[in-house]
Amino acid sequence: MTKFIKQGTTRRDFIGGTAATVALTSGLSMPWIAHAASNVKIGLIHPATGWAAYPAAQLRYGAQLAIADINAAGGIKSMGGANLEALLGDSQTKPEIGAAEVEKMNEAGVHAIQGCYQSAVGLAASAAAAKYNIPFSVDVGVSDKLVQRGLSNVFRMADGYGRIARDAATNLGEINKNAGSPAKSIVIVHEESEFGTGTAKLMTAALKEHNLEVVDTIKHANPTRNFDNIALRIKSAKPDIVMPINYPGEYVLLAKTLRQQRVDFMASFSVLGGGFNFKFVDDLPQIADNMIDVNHWYNPSSATGQAMRARTEADGKYFTFEVYCAYMSILFLADGFERAGSTDKEAVNAALAASTLDIDFMPYGQTKMVDGQNMGSRAVAIQAQKGDVQIIAPSGYASAKAVFPRS
Repeated sequence: MTKFIKQGTTRRDFIGGTAATVALTSGLSMPWIAHAASNVKIGLIHPATGWAAYPAAQLRYGAQLAIADINAAGGIKSMGGANLEALLGDSQTKPEIGAAEVEKMNEAGVHAIQGCYQSAVGLAASAAAAKYNIPFSVDVGVSDKLVQRGLSNVFRMADGYGRIARDAATNLGEINKNAGSPAKSIVIVHEESEFGTGTAKLMTAALKEHNLEVVDTIKHANPTRNFDNIALRIKSAKPDIVMPINYPGEYVLLAKTLRQQRVDFMASFSVLGGGFNFKFVDDLPQIADNMIDVNHWYNPSSATGQAMRARTEADGKYFTFEVYCAYMSILFLADGFERAGSTDKEAVNAALAASTLDIDFMPYGQTKMVDGQNMGSRAVAIQAQKGDVQIIAPSGYASAKAVFPRS
Protein backbone atom coordinates (compact mmCIF):
# COMPACT_ATOMS: atom_id res chain seq x y z
CA MET A 1 0.00 0.00 0.00
CA THR A 2 1.25 3.45 -0.90
CA LYS A 3 0.48 6.20 1.60
CA PHE A 4 1.23 9.77 0.50
CA ILE A 5 -0.23 11.61 3.47
CA LYS A 6 0.05 10.14 6.96
CA GLN A 7 -2.15 10.77 9.97
CA GLY A 8 -0.52 13.19 12.40
CA THR A 9 1.36 15.17 9.75
CA THR A 10 1.96 18.71 10.99
CA ARG A 11 1.24 21.79 8.93
CA ARG A 12 5.00 22.41 8.63
CA ASP A 13 5.54 18.82 7.45
CA PHE A 14 2.63 19.15 5.02
CA ILE A 15 4.04 22.27 3.45
CA GLY A 16 7.31 20.36 3.32
CA GLY A 17 9.58 23.20 2.40
CA THR A 18 7.64 24.24 -0.67
CA ALA A 19 9.04 27.66 -1.43
CA ALA A 20 7.55 28.35 -4.82
CA THR A 21 4.11 29.88 -5.15
CA VAL A 22 1.91 28.17 -7.71
CA ALA A 23 0.49 30.80 -10.03
CA LEU A 24 -3.02 29.86 -11.08
CA THR A 25 -3.64 30.86 -14.65
CA SER A 26 -7.01 31.81 -16.10
CA GLY A 27 -8.61 29.67 -18.81
CA LEU A 28 -6.75 29.22 -22.06
CA SER A 29 -8.11 27.88 -25.32
CA MET A 30 -4.81 26.07 -25.90
CA PRO A 31 -2.98 24.00 -23.28
CA TRP A 32 -0.40 25.98 -21.33
CA ILE A 33 2.80 24.07 -20.50
CA ALA A 34 3.91 24.97 -17.00
CA HIS A 35 7.37 23.33 -16.95
CA ALA A 36 9.99 21.73 -19.17
CA ALA A 37 8.96 19.18 -21.80
CA SER A 38 10.95 16.38 -20.13
CA ASN A 39 8.59 16.29 -17.16
CA VAL A 40 5.53 14.10 -16.58
CA LYS A 41 2.71 16.05 -18.21
CA ILE A 42 -0.73 16.10 -16.62
CA GLY A 43 -3.54 17.89 -18.44
CA LEU A 44 -6.10 19.75 -16.34
CA ILE A 45 -9.41 20.31 -18.15
CA HIS A 46 -11.96 22.50 -16.37
CA PRO A 47 -14.57 25.16 -17.28
CA ALA A 48 -12.22 28.08 -16.68
CA THR A 49 -14.51 30.52 -18.49
CA GLY A 50 -18.29 30.73 -18.27
CA TRP A 51 -20.78 30.15 -15.47
CA ALA A 52 -18.61 27.52 -13.71
CA ALA A 53 -15.40 29.57 -13.59
CA TYR A 54 -15.24 29.74 -9.78
CA PRO A 55 -15.26 25.98 -9.09
CA ALA A 56 -12.86 25.55 -12.02
CA ALA A 57 -10.41 27.95 -10.40
CA GLN A 58 -10.72 26.03 -7.14
CA LEU A 59 -9.99 22.76 -8.93
CA ARG A 60 -6.95 24.22 -10.64
CA TYR A 61 -5.70 25.58 -7.35
CA GLY A 62 -6.00 22.19 -5.64
CA ALA A 63 -4.36 20.34 -8.51
CA GLN A 64 -1.45 22.73 -8.82
CA LEU A 65 -0.99 22.76 -5.06
CA ALA A 66 -0.55 18.98 -5.18
CA ILE A 67 1.82 19.21 -8.14
CA ALA A 68 3.97 21.76 -6.31
CA ASP A 69 4.06 19.60 -3.17
CA ILE A 70 4.99 16.44 -5.05
CA ASN A 71 7.75 18.22 -6.96
CA ALA A 72 9.09 19.79 -3.76
CA ALA A 73 9.20 16.34 -2.17
CA GLY A 74 11.39 14.96 -4.97
CA GLY A 75 9.00 14.33 -7.84
CA ILE A 76 8.45 10.82 -9.19
CA LYS A 77 11.35 9.04 -7.53
CA SER A 78 11.08 5.82 -9.55
CA MET A 79 11.64 7.96 -12.65
CA GLY A 80 14.75 9.68 -11.34
CA GLY A 81 12.88 12.51 -9.62
CA ALA A 82 10.90 13.60 -12.68
CA ASN A 83 8.72 16.61 -11.97
CA LEU A 84 5.04 16.89 -12.75
CA GLU A 85 3.92 19.67 -15.04
CA ALA A 86 0.45 21.07 -15.72
CA LEU A 87 -1.11 21.58 -19.14
CA LEU A 88 -4.23 23.71 -18.74
CA GLY A 89 -7.31 23.37 -20.92
CA ASP A 90 -10.61 25.25 -20.80
CA SER A 91 -13.78 23.27 -21.58
CA GLN A 92 -15.90 26.45 -21.49
CA THR A 93 -18.65 24.19 -19.91
CA LYS A 94 -19.15 22.47 -23.30
CA PRO A 95 -18.62 18.71 -23.84
CA GLU A 96 -17.37 19.10 -27.40
CA ILE A 97 -14.76 21.65 -26.35
CA GLY A 98 -13.64 19.41 -23.49
CA ALA A 99 -13.07 16.62 -26.03
CA ALA A 100 -11.22 19.01 -28.32
CA GLU A 101 -8.90 19.97 -25.46
CA VAL A 102 -7.97 16.29 -25.10
CA GLU A 103 -6.96 16.22 -28.75
CA LYS A 104 -4.73 19.26 -28.27
CA MET A 105 -3.18 17.78 -25.17
CA ASN A 106 -2.51 14.48 -26.90
CA GLU A 107 -0.64 16.36 -29.61
CA ALA A 108 1.33 18.12 -26.87
CA GLY A 109 2.43 14.73 -25.49
CA VAL A 110 0.33 14.61 -22.32
CA HIS A 111 0.87 11.56 -20.08
CA ALA A 112 -2.39 11.78 -18.07
CA ILE A 113 -5.48 13.98 -17.85
CA GLN A 114 -7.58 15.16 -14.91
CA GLY A 115 -11.04 16.76 -15.07
CA CYS A 116 -13.66 17.92 -15.73
CA TYR A 117 -16.08 19.12 -12.97
CA GLN A 118 -19.19 18.59 -15.13
CA SER A 119 -20.19 14.98 -15.73
CA ALA A 120 -21.29 15.71 -19.29
CA VAL A 121 -17.89 17.19 -20.15
CA GLY A 122 -16.10 14.39 -18.34
CA LEU A 123 -17.96 11.80 -20.39
CA ALA A 124 -16.89 13.43 -23.66
CA ALA A 125 -13.31 14.16 -22.60
CA SER A 126 -12.62 10.73 -21.12
CA ALA A 127 -14.00 9.05 -24.24
CA ALA A 128 -11.61 11.15 -26.33
CA ALA A 129 -8.73 10.18 -24.02
CA ALA A 130 -9.66 6.50 -24.38
CA LYS A 131 -8.80 6.65 -28.09
CA TYR A 132 -5.16 7.12 -27.07
CA ASN A 133 -5.35 5.09 -23.83
CA ILE A 134 -4.37 8.23 -21.88
CA PRO A 135 -4.86 7.70 -18.12
CA PHE A 136 -7.83 9.86 -17.07
CA SER A 137 -8.63 10.73 -13.45
CA VAL A 138 -12.04 12.25 -12.67
CA ASP A 139 -11.53 14.87 -9.96
CA VAL A 140 -15.19 15.94 -9.76
CA GLY A 141 -17.96 14.33 -11.79
CA VAL A 142 -20.65 12.16 -10.22
CA SER A 143 -22.32 10.41 -13.14
CA ASP A 144 -21.70 6.68 -12.84
CA LYS A 145 -21.67 6.51 -16.63
CA LEU A 146 -18.10 7.79 -16.35
CA VAL A 147 -16.96 4.42 -15.01
CA GLN A 148 -19.57 2.13 -16.58
CA ARG A 149 -18.41 2.17 -20.21
CA GLY A 150 -15.65 -0.42 -19.94
CA LEU A 151 -12.88 2.16 -20.47
CA SER A 152 -9.74 0.83 -18.79
CA ASN A 153 -8.08 4.28 -18.75
CA VAL A 154 -10.77 6.08 -16.70
CA PHE A 155 -10.68 6.28 -12.89
CA ARG A 156 -12.58 8.15 -10.18
CA MET A 157 -11.41 8.52 -6.58
CA ALA A 158 -14.57 10.23 -5.24
CA ASP A 159 -17.98 8.55 -5.11
CA GLY A 160 -20.66 8.61 -7.81
CA TYR A 161 -24.31 9.53 -7.73
CA GLY A 162 -25.58 5.96 -7.41
CA ARG A 163 -24.14 5.28 -3.97
CA ILE A 164 -24.45 8.94 -2.96
CA ALA A 165 -28.20 8.88 -3.67
CA ARG A 166 -28.65 5.75 -1.57
CA ASP A 167 -26.58 7.23 1.27
CA ALA A 168 -28.45 10.54 1.08
CA ALA A 169 -31.85 8.85 1.27
CA THR A 170 -30.70 6.70 4.18
CA ASN A 171 -29.26 9.73 6.01
CA LEU A 172 -32.44 11.74 5.54
CA GLY A 173 -34.60 8.79 6.54
CA GLU A 174 -32.67 8.31 9.78
CA ILE A 175 -32.60 12.04 10.58
CA ASN A 176 -36.33 12.29 9.97
CA LYS A 177 -37.06 9.17 12.05
CA ASN A 178 -34.99 10.44 14.97
CA ALA A 179 -37.07 13.63 14.93
CA GLY A 180 -40.34 11.70 15.05
CA SER A 181 -40.85 11.46 11.25
CA PRO A 182 -42.33 14.94 10.74
CA ALA A 183 -41.34 15.14 7.06
CA LYS A 184 -43.42 13.35 4.43
CA SER A 185 -43.02 15.26 1.16
CA ILE A 186 -40.17 16.62 -0.96
CA VAL A 187 -39.73 18.90 -3.96
CA ILE A 188 -36.54 18.30 -5.98
CA VAL A 189 -35.06 21.23 -7.89
CA HIS A 190 -32.28 20.13 -10.25
CA GLU A 191 -30.09 21.45 -13.02
CA GLU A 192 -30.71 20.19 -16.54
CA SER A 193 -27.60 18.14 -17.39
CA GLU A 194 -26.54 14.55 -16.69
CA PHE A 195 -25.49 15.44 -13.14
CA GLY A 196 -28.80 16.95 -12.00
CA THR A 197 -31.16 14.83 -14.05
CA GLY A 198 -29.46 11.56 -13.17
CA THR A 199 -29.19 12.35 -9.46
CA ALA A 200 -32.84 13.49 -9.26
CA LYS A 201 -34.05 10.24 -10.82
CA LEU A 202 -32.00 8.15 -8.41
CA MET A 203 -33.12 10.18 -5.39
CA THR A 204 -36.79 9.81 -6.27
CA ALA A 205 -36.49 6.03 -6.25
CA ALA A 206 -34.29 5.89 -3.12
CA LEU A 207 -36.55 8.18 -1.07
CA LYS A 208 -39.56 5.90 -1.56
CA GLU A 209 -37.78 3.26 0.51
CA HIS A 210 -37.87 5.68 3.46
CA ASN A 211 -41.53 6.68 3.09
CA LEU A 212 -40.65 10.07 1.63
CA GLU A 213 -42.64 11.16 -1.41
CA VAL A 214 -41.34 13.46 -4.15
CA VAL A 215 -44.39 15.59 -4.96
CA ASP A 216 -42.74 17.65 -7.69
CA THR A 217 -39.49 17.63 -9.68
CA ILE A 218 -38.43 20.94 -11.20
CA LYS A 219 -35.68 21.20 -13.80
CA HIS A 220 -33.82 24.44 -14.55
CA ALA A 221 -31.27 25.60 -17.10
CA ASN A 222 -27.59 26.45 -16.64
CA PRO A 223 -27.27 29.29 -16.02
CA THR A 224 -30.56 30.42 -14.46
CA ARG A 225 -30.76 34.05 -13.35
CA ASN A 226 -34.23 34.13 -11.82
CA PHE A 227 -35.94 31.57 -9.59
CA ASP A 228 -39.11 33.55 -8.82
CA ASN A 229 -41.44 31.25 -10.78
CA ILE A 230 -39.81 28.14 -9.34
CA ALA A 231 -40.22 29.59 -5.84
CA LEU A 232 -43.94 30.12 -6.50
CA ARG A 233 -44.24 26.55 -7.74
CA ILE A 234 -42.55 25.25 -4.58
CA LYS A 235 -44.79 27.41 -2.41
CA SER A 236 -47.83 25.95 -4.14
CA ALA A 237 -46.62 22.36 -3.60
CA LYS A 238 -46.11 22.99 0.15
CA PRO A 239 -43.36 20.38 0.62
CA ASP A 240 -41.79 19.54 3.96
CA ILE A 241 -38.33 19.44 2.37
CA VAL A 242 -36.75 21.25 -0.57
CA MET A 243 -33.96 19.25 -2.22
CA PRO A 244 -31.66 21.25 -4.55
CA ILE A 245 -29.33 19.37 -6.91
CA ASN A 246 -27.43 22.02 -8.85
CA TYR A 247 -24.24 23.99 -9.46
CA PRO A 248 -22.94 26.85 -7.24
CA GLY A 249 -24.53 29.93 -8.81
CA GLU A 250 -27.99 28.41 -9.04
CA TYR A 251 -27.72 26.77 -5.62
CA VAL A 252 -27.06 30.10 -3.93
CA LEU A 253 -29.62 32.05 -5.97
CA LEU A 254 -32.33 29.49 -5.25
CA ALA A 255 -31.61 29.65 -1.51
CA LYS A 256 -31.76 33.45 -1.58
CA THR A 257 -34.99 33.46 -3.60
CA LEU A 258 -36.75 31.04 -1.27
CA ARG A 259 -35.83 33.31 1.63
CA GLN A 260 -36.93 36.46 -0.17
CA GLN A 261 -40.24 34.89 -1.26
CA ARG A 262 -40.81 33.57 2.28
CA VAL A 263 -41.37 30.02 1.10
CA ASP A 264 -42.13 27.93 4.17
CA PHE A 265 -40.65 24.42 4.49
CA MET A 266 -39.21 22.22 7.20
CA ALA A 267 -35.66 21.82 5.88
CA SER A 268 -33.36 22.27 2.91
CA PHE A 269 -31.64 18.95 2.25
CA SER A 270 -29.53 19.17 -0.90
CA VAL A 271 -27.66 16.37 -2.63
CA LEU A 272 -24.35 17.32 -4.22
CA GLY A 273 -25.22 20.96 -3.74
CA GLY A 274 -22.53 22.80 -5.67
CA GLY A 275 -22.86 25.96 -3.62
CA PHE A 276 -22.84 24.43 -0.15
CA ASN A 277 -19.45 25.31 1.30
CA PHE A 278 -17.62 27.61 3.70
CA LYS A 279 -18.01 30.55 1.30
CA PHE A 280 -21.79 30.17 1.30
CA VAL A 281 -21.86 29.99 5.10
CA ASP A 282 -19.69 33.12 5.38
CA ASP A 283 -21.55 35.13 2.74
CA LEU A 284 -25.12 34.24 3.75
CA PRO A 285 -25.04 32.98 7.35
CA GLN A 286 -28.74 33.52 8.11
CA ILE A 287 -29.83 31.67 4.98
CA ALA A 288 -27.25 28.89 5.30
CA ASP A 289 -27.84 28.12 8.97
CA ASN A 290 -29.12 24.53 9.45
CA MET A 291 -29.18 23.77 5.73
CA ILE A 292 -28.04 20.19 5.04
CA ASP A 293 -26.12 18.76 2.09
CA VAL A 294 -24.75 15.33 1.16
CA ASN A 295 -21.51 15.77 -0.70
CA HIS A 296 -17.77 15.24 -0.99
CA TRP A 297 -16.12 16.57 2.17
CA TYR A 298 -12.80 16.40 3.96
CA ASN A 299 -12.07 14.60 7.23
CA PRO A 300 -11.95 17.38 9.86
CA SER A 301 -10.38 15.05 12.44
CA SER A 302 -7.35 14.53 10.20
CA ALA A 303 -4.29 16.66 11.03
CA THR A 304 -3.50 16.65 7.32
CA GLY A 305 -6.99 17.89 6.48
CA GLN A 306 -6.72 20.64 9.07
CA ALA A 307 -3.33 21.71 7.72
CA MET A 308 -4.59 21.74 4.14
CA ARG A 309 -7.56 23.89 5.14
CA ALA A 310 -5.30 26.33 7.01
CA ARG A 311 -2.94 26.54 4.07
CA THR A 312 -5.75 27.12 1.57
CA GLU A 313 -7.28 29.86 3.71
CA ALA A 314 -3.86 31.47 4.18
CA ASP A 315 -3.74 31.71 0.39
CA GLY A 316 -6.99 33.70 0.52
CA LYS A 317 -9.18 30.89 -0.78
CA TYR A 318 -12.08 28.90 0.60
CA PHE A 319 -11.53 25.23 1.38
CA THR A 320 -14.20 23.87 -0.95
CA PHE A 321 -14.53 20.26 -2.04
CA GLU A 322 -13.02 21.14 -5.40
CA VAL A 323 -9.67 21.89 -3.73
CA TYR A 324 -9.19 18.61 -1.92
CA CYS A 325 -10.82 16.45 -4.58
CA ALA A 326 -8.39 17.85 -7.16
CA TYR A 327 -5.46 17.45 -4.77
CA MET A 328 -6.45 13.82 -4.12
CA SER A 329 -6.78 13.12 -7.84
CA ILE A 330 -3.25 14.36 -8.51
CA LEU A 331 -1.89 12.20 -5.67
CA PHE A 332 -3.64 9.23 -7.28
CA LEU A 333 -2.05 9.89 -10.67
CA ALA A 334 1.38 10.53 -9.17
CA ASP A 335 1.17 7.25 -7.26
CA GLY A 336 0.39 5.48 -10.53
CA PHE A 337 3.47 6.93 -12.22
CA GLU A 338 5.57 6.12 -9.16
CA ARG A 339 4.60 2.46 -9.16
CA ALA A 340 4.70 2.12 -12.94
CA GLY A 341 8.19 3.64 -13.01
CA SER A 342 7.50 5.13 -16.43
CA THR A 343 4.94 7.02 -18.51
CA ASP A 344 4.01 3.91 -20.48
CA LYS A 345 0.22 4.14 -20.73
CA GLU A 346 -0.50 0.45 -20.25
CA ALA A 347 1.78 0.29 -17.21
CA VAL A 348 0.32 3.44 -15.64
CA ASN A 349 -3.28 2.33 -16.17
CA ALA A 350 -2.47 -1.05 -14.65
CA ALA A 351 -0.84 0.63 -11.64
CA LEU A 352 -3.85 2.92 -11.16
CA ALA A 353 -6.26 -0.01 -11.38
CA ALA A 354 -4.33 -1.77 -8.60
CA SER A 355 -4.10 1.31 -6.34
CA THR A 356 -4.34 0.96 -2.56
CA LEU A 357 -3.60 4.62 -1.91
CA ASP A 358 -4.50 5.83 1.60
CA ILE A 359 -5.82 9.43 1.64
CA ASP A 360 -6.41 10.27 5.28
CA PHE A 361 -7.65 13.83 4.68
CA MET A 362 -10.82 12.35 3.17
CA PRO A 363 -13.39 10.29 5.14
CA TYR A 364 -12.52 7.22 3.08
CA GLY A 365 -11.25 3.72 3.57
CA GLN A 366 -8.33 2.34 1.60
CA THR A 367 -8.54 2.84 -2.16
CA LYS A 368 -9.92 -0.15 -4.03
CA MET A 369 -10.60 0.28 -7.73
CA VAL A 370 -13.42 -1.76 -9.26
CA ASP A 371 -13.93 -0.99 -12.95
CA GLY A 372 -12.35 2.41 -12.38
CA GLN A 373 -14.41 3.38 -9.32
CA ASN A 374 -12.82 3.75 -5.89
CA MET A 375 -15.02 1.64 -3.66
CA GLY A 376 -13.33 3.05 -0.57
CA SER A 377 -14.85 6.50 -1.16
CA ARG A 378 -17.82 7.89 0.72
CA ALA A 379 -19.89 11.06 0.64
CA VAL A 380 -21.05 12.49 3.97
CA ALA A 381 -24.01 14.51 5.27
CA ILE A 382 -22.99 18.00 6.37
CA GLN A 383 -24.91 20.85 7.98
CA ALA A 384 -24.28 24.55 8.45
CA GLN A 385 -24.41 25.20 12.18
CA LYS A 386 -23.61 28.52 13.87
CA GLY A 387 -21.26 29.78 11.17
CA ASP A 388 -19.40 26.52 10.58
CA VAL A 389 -19.99 23.26 8.70
CA GLN A 390 -20.35 20.02 10.66
CA ILE A 391 -20.48 16.39 9.55
CA ILE A 392 -23.73 14.86 10.84
CA ALA A 393 -23.49 11.41 9.15
CA PRO A 394 -22.08 8.79 9.00
CA SER A 395 -21.59 8.51 12.73
CA GLY A 396 -17.94 7.43 12.44
CA TYR A 397 -17.00 10.87 11.12
CA ALA A 398 -19.76 12.98 12.72
CA SER A 399 -18.69 16.16 14.49
CA ALA A 400 -22.23 17.23 15.55
CA LYS A 401 -25.83 16.05 15.75
CA ALA A 402 -28.33 17.10 13.11
CA VAL A 403 -30.60 20.06 13.74
CA PHE A 404 -33.89 18.92 12.19
CA PRO A 405 -36.35 20.42 11.52
CA ARG A 406 -34.50 23.68 11.08
CA SER A 407 -35.15 26.22 13.80
